[in-house]
Parts: sequence; C-alpha cells; structure tokens
Amino acid sequence: MNRKQFIQSQGATCKNWTWSWSFINEDERFIIFGAWDVYDDGNMTLILSEDWEISRKGKRQPGYPQSREHIRQIEEEGYKLKTFSMEYMSAGEEEGAPAKIKGFTPRLTDKTLIRIDNSWYASDETHGTRLPEEVDPKEVFKEGASISVTVNQYERSAVARGKCLAHHGYKCTVCSFDFEETYGEIGKKYIHVHHIVPISEIGKEYELNPVTDLVPVCPNCHAMIHITRPALSIKQLRLEIERRI
Repeated sequence: MNRKQFIQSQGATCKNWTWSWSFINEDERFIIFGAWDVYDDGNMTLILSEDWEISRKGKRQPGYPQSREHIRQIEEEGYKLKTFSMEYMSAGEEEGAPAKIKGFTPRLTDKTLIRIDNSWYASDETHGTRLPEEVDPKEVFKEGASISVTVNQYERSAVARGKCLAHHGYKCTVCSFDFEETYGEIGKKYIHVHHIVPISEIGKEYELNPVTDLVPVCPNCHAMIHITRPALSIKQLRLEIERRI
C-alpha cells in the first residue's frame, strides 16, 4: 500500500497527491497530517510551521496553503486531528533540496493540536523527559566529542560553562528566575546551561562560543525548551510566557 492508497482507505483526499502535506475527510470531519520522524519526540510532533511557506530556495511551497486551511478547520471548525508517521529521507545534498518519504507507518493516531508561536504540533497530551541532563564535564573547551557508554552521551565543557555564566550571570534567560534570590545560599550559582544548537543534533566535535552558543536557563524553562523537536528557541518560549501574563 502506498501513501495515496492508505489515505484513500481512510476516506480522505487532497488537492494534489504529489505535493500535499495534509488530507481531509469531510464526512467524518477529521484532518490527517504526515508526521516526520525527525520532528517527533514521542509525545509531540511538529506538523506545520509558517517558516515552511517558502522553501530554502525562495519558492512558495504549494502544499502550505492547503495545510494552513486544514489547521484553521481544526482550530475553528472542530475537525479532529490524526497523524501517521513518515520516515525522512533528503532528496540530495544540495542546499534546499526537498525531503522525500523513505517509508511510512499506515496507522492513524488521534492527536491534539497545539500552537507555539508560528508552529503547530500534534500532541498526545503526555510529555516525556527530553531534557538533556548535564554529565560530568571534562576540562576541555571543545564540545560534542562522543563518549562510548551504554548510550551515546556528549561532553560538557566546564570551561565553556564558566565563561557562559561569567558573561550572562545566573538568572534564567527566559523567565529571569534567580535561584539565590529565592533559596538563599543553597541556590547560589545554580542554573542549567542550554546549548542553543543541541550537541546531539550536531553529532560531531565543534568549537563553540560560550557567549553566543550557550545561555543560562532554569530547569523548568530548560524542560519546556526541549519538549519539542526541534527544540524551541529562547524567543519562542518567552513569547509563550508573555502571552499568559
């Protein structure tokens, strides 16, 4: 069964089977989105972003308007959201090359739609613990060298962490929480350090700038940053907080 046959077997259709990102079943009032495995953290999956309207080559993506309308129907008309998993495969090494589907799982899963800034996520309303815990640092300034343990971990540089905190201080970059102000002496100089580009996504050794590549964040904000894949930006999480003040 190919993707078109699978979607049709669910009573859904689209405007064009070549470029459509989402599909609709008018009779049963549900929308289907394909969910790339590279954006799936097991609990929440990025299914559409305003950034996807224009390709990296500067061309308008034909699938975007239809998917944006499908999102509106979920948000405003009560359509249900369902997803199926797709395995990502790049079409080539050329910058901006479109993605191809290496494979997919012909099974629909009921999801809840969540909007964060300019992106929409399919959520099952349970959240895992994608927060990358800091491991014992080594006294080196290079970051990202793999360590062979039961699972792959990555080095955290104590020198880089120190330089980051010397510049930014110990208040959370997102919410301004200060552990020492709240907890006194036991909270002094306590904070997590967040890699703006996660080391696990780089996957190789690289030279980092501790002022521009690292920022201090409280554990709560750190957890929320990593609740999606790719991780939320500092700006996105700040906006979510500001919306509720």
